[in-house]
Amino acid sequence: MRMVIAIGGNALLERGQRPDAAVQRANAIRAVEALAPLAGDHEIVITHGNGPQVGMLALQSAADPALQVPYPFDVLGAQTQGMIGYWLLQALQNALPGRQVAAILDQTLVSAADPAFGSPAKFVGPVYDEQTGKRLAAERGWTVAADGPQWRRVVPSPQPQRIVETRIIRSLLFEGTVVVCAGGGGIPVVRDQDGQLRGVEAVVDKDLATAVLAESLDADALLLLTDVPAVQRGFGGPQPSPIARATPAELRRERFPSGSMGPKVEAVCRFVELTGGVAAIGALDDAAAILSGKAGTVVTPSGEGLPPR
Repeated sequence: MRMVIAIGGNALLERGQRPDAAVQRANAIRAVEALAPLAGDHEIVITHGNGPQVGMLALQSAADPALQVPYPFDVLGAQTQGMIGYWLLQALQNALPGRQVAAILDQTLVSAADPAFGSPAKFVGPVYDEQTGKRLAAERGWTVAADGPQWRRVVPSPQPQRIVETRIIRSLLFEGTVVVCAGGGGIPVVRDQDGQLRGVEAVVDKDLATAVLAESLDADALLLLTDVPAVQRGFGGPQPSPIARATPAELRRERFPSGSMGPKVEAVCRFVELTGGVAAIGALDDAAAILSGKAGTVVTPSGEGLPPR
């Protein structure tokens, strides 16, 4: 099968961990250990989040006295693509000797008229207590919002329209290459009135961008791997329960947090509705079990499990 697999930014930097390079490199190696077995039998494209990392770089940029203006988020997104892509590239090369691996920078086209630019909602950076978060917002002109019991910065997250470098990614797959791309949802860009690309101050949701990429690559499967074992019915209520199988319509009837599980559910539903393929959400360490239908939340047109291969 051809599959597109997304791993979350928190899988590379868990909450509470120090953002040292050695810590994130070790987490990248652990992530690859879960994914490498899939590369033996399938064509795989790996995307990754960058929320903790892009937020950290934004803090560093804002505090750098050498800069007249902090680096914009499109530039910071490119920096995280290079940094995280390098760690994953090297880990994959070491885990898959003799296999070609490529990590590429790519851009995600969004609409300049997207209403998200007026309503920041994408979490980036570290967590704070409420008092600290609101103080930083006042001092730095941020928008902050509650992320569970803690607070984080939020930035605009426009809808991805297409991955600009899709043809290059398809060519690499044709050559048997394992591809790492669309890091952090891709570098957000718009086309101006002359048809030229330019970056914008935003962060594209990684899962929605991954679904757009998977559809354009004619992928058979979309896997969104995170730090929870499955989607939960009744999330936030007194008796939540894991969902093992579902149709897109069944998932859409549930309510999920817009800043975390909501985009993942939207991404898998959209992919299955558009392609008739299979999509799943689950824990990174369960990647192989999710693909075999033994773990995670599997979404298909019928809701009855994985289709025949």
